[in-house]
Amino acid sequence: MFASINSMGFLGMDAFMVEVEADLLSGLPRFDVVGLPDTAVSESRNRVRSAIKNGGFDFPVSRITVNLAPADKRKEGSIYDLPIFIALICASRQLKCNLENAAFIGELSLDGSLRRVNGALPMVIEARNAGIKSIFLPEDNAAESSVVNNVDVYPVKNIIQLIEHLTGRAEIKPARSEDYENSRTVEFMPDFADVKGQDDAIRALEVAAAGGHNIMMIGPPGSGKSMLAKRLPSILPDMTFEESLETTKIYSVAGALPKDVSLMRCRPFRAPHHTVSSTGLSGGGTIPRPGEISLAHNGVLFLDELPEFSRSTMEVLRQPIEEGKVTISRVAGSVTYPCSVMLVCAMNPCPCGYYGHPTRECICPKGAAAKYLSKVSGPLLDRIDIHIEVPQVNFEKLSDNNAGEPSAEIKKRVDAARKIQQERLGKYGISDNAHMTPELTRRFCTPTVKGVTLLERAFDNLGLSARAYDKILRVARTVADLDGSVNVDVPHVMEAIQYRSLDRKFWK
Repeated sequence: MFASINSMGFLGMDAFMVEVEADLLSGLPRFDVVGLPDTAVSESRNRVRSAIKNGGFDFPVSRITVNLAPADKRKEGSIYDLPIFIALICASRQLKCNLENAAFIGELSLDGSLRRVNGALPMVIEARNAGIKSIFLPEDNAAESSVVNNVDVYPVKNIIQLIEHLTGRAEIKPARSEDYENSRTVEFMPDFADVKGQDDAIRALEVAAAGGHNIMMIGPPGSGKSMLAKRLPSILPDMTFEESLETTKIYSVAGALPKDVSLMRCRPFRAPHHTVSSTGLSGGGTIPRPGEISLAHNGVLFLDELPEFSRSTMEVLRQPIEEGKVTISRVAGSVTYPCSVMLVCAMNPCPCGYYGHPTRECICPKGAAAKYLSKVSGPLLDRIDIHIEVPQVNFEKLSDNNAGEPSAEIKKRVDAARKIQQERLGKYGISDNAHMTPELTRRFCTPTVKGVTLLERAFDNLGLSARAYDKILRVARTVADLDGSVNVDVPHVMEAIQYRSLDRKFWK
């Protein structure tokens, strides 16, 4: 007796159709699973056997062979428990119904209830694209899967409920994304109105947000670097539906999507500790999973105490930040995850943190500040457009009870500047100034005659490096966009030059 059931698999961000075939033959009882299964798939035999018996069904006493096709693709995880269960009870004639246009994914508990699985969203999208009309999955995966149109997603609690639905005795209602809107927890977002005495730093973050520029903050301990970074997502433009869907897919694959959240609507903010490994940052493992840089996709990756990160970990960031994607290669194949992020870094000016402090003495030996900065990868610094100093806030400003400018007001200016950039760069497939090519930089960022004169004088007097040239031009273009100016003029170039602290002689 034979039965075939549709299921899904995924590798990285890509899903694919899997056909679960079950064949029952006479002979000594045996249960084999073939088709390149990993350990978790092979263990499905025990979970399915217990679920069948505890659910009140008869486990076939025969030679059972389950094949997961195509056999040349490795099958990973526990997502095949449910389709194997359905295939077995169909092959043993305990269930008779047409399941040609249906697919099943889910992990079974020993009592027959279904547990959440990773990667449900990309699998449902691929199932829809392959012509599947109905997909049955664990109830805990219903929220994320409900955003996919033109396919019925049925949330299943246990196998009894599923069989009741398939036999027409009790209907399961398809999940709808609106069912999860009210239950979705709105993430609290810190506001810049709470920040005291860091107007220059807030302005720099506004420029960074408006142009999508990476930024480095340098200042003593307690000056508010982390506090400022955590408020950056509050002024970033709202995510488009496509951005939300792609970010949600990453969190679905990583198993990091909160329960009852159908779509990631807030830009992610990830702040890994400096002890994170290169694999934890970029992704990987025996079974490749997204790293912190991919979990920050379309949002902010904050690296606090940057010199404390290992050199190898910092080097991992170079190519992903440049290309907006990270490729992980293993013997079984390669997977690619998107990682378009705003990189925000913070560091002390020296090991003790008080080099150049107006009131506290630095206790580091001579040359320690330059040595401390040298721990940061030069190529990584080359990818950071804005460097600013975040000074200690004095008592008078801290005790001021007047609220600062709220994030909502700053965001209006950021949104207006981004709109200008999209109109200018959209036809080139670029959405912000930070990602302009050298050719586009020359075309759109050329300063006025007076601006060029100022830039030339700054290079001579401040000792700016050649690598700072394009970055100053792109940042100046962003400042001009915030100002609503068509031309990049002297004030815009002047402000952009102020955002190159690490190119000056202060740390030398």
